[in-house]
Amino acid sequence: MKTVIKTSDAPGAVGPYSQGIVTGNLLFTAGQVSINPETGIIIQDSIENEVKQIMMNLTAIAKAANTSLENVVKTTIFLTDMEDFAEVNKIYGSYFLNEPPARSTVEVSRLPVGARVEIEMIIEIL
Repeated sequence: MKTVIKTSDAPGAVGPYSQGIVTGNLLFTAGQVSINPETGIIIQDSIENEVKQIMMNLTAIAKAANTSLENVVKTTIFLTDMEDFAEVNKIYGSYFLNEPPARSTVEVSRLPVGARVEIEMIIEIL
């Protein structure tokens, strides 16, 4: 059985998908880009601010599913330019100071709405 997670504190879906799906004790998030949920505008002034907005969006989805980023077990980061890896890693890493989750990072040719970074997560619900 699955439960759809939806919150106004994260951007609404821009296609036929859910912000998150809970099945068993796991939350699978949709990939998040740096859209500000209050304005609907993508943050693109810096990689740092993109990643911070993405992490705020993912935090909101986790909260809506009664969990938190402390329980992340796996992430995937998509970058349009691997030259941004060090900066993304620095900001992303600041959210996981102890026992960081497993992670994959891949370079892709394009992301939705002109984003440079997209992150998805699998989060345990305790």
